[in-house]
Amino acid sequence: MEYEILRECSVTKARASLIHLPHHSAESPMFMPVGTQATVKGLLPSQLERDANAQIVLANTYHLALRPTGEVVRELGGIHEFMRWKRGVLTDSGGFQMVSLLQFAQITEDGVRFQSP
Repeated sequence: MEYEILRECSVTKARASLIHLPHHSAESPMFMPVGTQATVKGLLPSQLERDANAQIVLANTYHLALRPTGEVVRELGGIHEFMRWKRGVLTDSGGFQMVSLLQFAQITEDGVRFQSP
């Protein structure tokens, strides 16, 4: 990943930039729709691209690990193939779920293991 600043406001320090990702370069600031389980409900990937000009879709690691599972996503060719999405994908770490679903988690030095609620 590479981050390129295109312009910067001398007063507020706000920036316009490009984020170069392996699958796509995304302009920032941007609208980033949430596709919790690797799909934005109610819109096809082509509509996200054409009508919403979405540059990156946000997915949730915890929910993908539960369903369909990381193994299924890998077998289908990775997150981009699974989503049928050519542009950028951002996945969160699952840290919020680690705190909010603590009763379903085992935390060790190696990481967090969740039991499906």
